[in-house]
Amino acid sequence: MSTLLISVCSGPPICSAVHTYLFVDGLDFIARSNSGAVGGHPRRLLRPGGPLYPTEQARIAQVTEQGEASSGSSGVEVRVKLRGQTVLWNDLMYPGAGDRVVEEVRFDLSQYLAEIERGYRCWGRER
Repeated sequence: MSTLLISVCSGPPICSAVHTYLFVDGLDFIARSNSGAVGGHPRRLLRPGGPLYPTEQARIAQVTEQGEASSGSSGVEVRVKLRGQTVLWNDLMYPGAGDRVVEEVRFDLSQYLAEIERGYRCWGRER
């Protein structure tokens, strides 16, 4: 099983806007998938029932802000699905540890939801 860790860049003066980091097994999933892209705003990505919340019906989650990707660069999408007590992200293609290509990751449902909820409490709500 993989582990999800969420962090956020708070925006100015460090970056032009607030954006979310998604670390899978300690690696920055978005940067490894597309070095010109940045994660979406935590209010959009981490809200209850939002794009990263798993359902039994697979869905595509856009995890980057399209307007923030460098010119000629596309965003990063992930296919999210719940299977029993496991959350699947698949249709991936990024270099993992040792530069092996990662096509799918699996998360324990309780760890995954706890991390998304922690991220929303810390950064997703209006202040």
